[in-house]
Amino acid sequence: MHALHSEFIEKLQHSVQEDTFVRLTLSKPGGKERALQNVYVRPVDIKGQRMLSFTLRYATKDSTQNHTPAEAMVIIGLWLGNDFLNGDLYTTAADFFIQYNKKRLPRLSSKAPRLQAAPEAVHNKEKKRLIEASPANVYLPAMGISGADGQVLPTGQKKFRQINKFIEIIDALLQQADLPSTAHIVDMGAGKGYLTFALYDYLVNQLGQTPMVTGIELRQHLVDFCNDLATKAHFSRLQFVAQDINDFQPERIDMLIALHACDTATDLAIAKGIRASAAVIVVAPCCHKQIRKQMRTTSALQSILKHGILEERQAELLTDGIRALLLEANGYKTKVFEFISTEHTSKNLMITAVKSAPNPEALRRVEAIKQQFGIEYHYLEKLLADGY
Repeated sequence: MHALHSEFIEKLQHSVQEDTFVRLTLSKPGGKERALQNVYVRPVDIKGQRMLSFTLRYATKDSTQNHTPAEAMVIIGLWLGNDFLNGDLYTTAADFFIQYNKKRLPRLSSKAPRLQAAPEAVHNKEKKRLIEASPANVYLPAMGISGADGQVLPTGQKKFRQINKFIEIIDALLQQADLPSTAHIVDMGAGKGYLTFALYDYLVNQLGQTPMVTGIELRQHLVDFCNDLATKAHFSRLQFVAQDINDFQPERIDMLIALHACDTATDLAIAKGIRASAAVIVVAPCCHKQIRKQMRTTSALQSILKHGILEERQAELLTDGIRALLLEANGYKTKVFEFISTEHTSKNLMITAVKSAPNPEALRRVEAIKQQFGIEYHYLEKLLADGY
């Protein structure tokens, strides 16, 4: 067993014994059987005994197991470096990260702790939302999500769930990205700003960070509404600007967000994020006209794509798939997944990208896809080639 492997397990064991343990995440499946995608471990008290609760996340389901600390150390020790190549340990003293390369050799690193207090070790506790509705959150009533008493309104339930899902996604990305506490975060196409306000609230009031958050929105009346609300909420480092994405030229962007930017506006936002070398890029694309106009396939799919609705969906898949590949080619690790269920909107895809190493193979894959479907160019590809 490698010395760094043993050191990581010892740090985990010590944190449990000293009651500084917050949580452990095992990720990046490395074994032959990869149905198990992630494992999340947290402390729980069951009948007065300290246990470690394992949430095993599969592609289609989750399952929970509870183990004594001694049992847990054995299980985690066997999984790390074999079934999982990444281990992230969060404690109130420090955060530790172990990563195994293809030869199963580990690299151990650490950071200052993100959390200053261990979570309440309650078994089967009610799920705690990252953003809570309360009279203190003045932006929620102003946006019609909650009443003045802090209770979420029936008409605001969908938006409130969307807010918490969005913050949950951002929280997971923050654990992967090296984002400074004073990060500049830009939300392009902020609209009425309910997600922007929630993000600022979470980063400042729960994580204790001091980011500068800028919302870009063309409609002046929405910008005025949001700036006035930010003042009332005492969100001093949150501002909204009435400007076109093309014209916005900040000194730096650490995280770029563009949700439901229409058609090639998503590509403009992604290109700005790449050019700024943003640590995190998050987009939820809307409309996919640019690729659909070019598609000319002569393969067996031609008989299927004669149906307009199927051609539209194929264009969406190609547009967003190529976006993800171009992000990977330019040094990002990407994920494409459903953001919110189809009962809310038909445009429910999200692409997240975290700064990583470039993947030159991704460009070759883009060329192969373009040839197969008769696509001349992707707008994001053109923007990057032109140095946008």
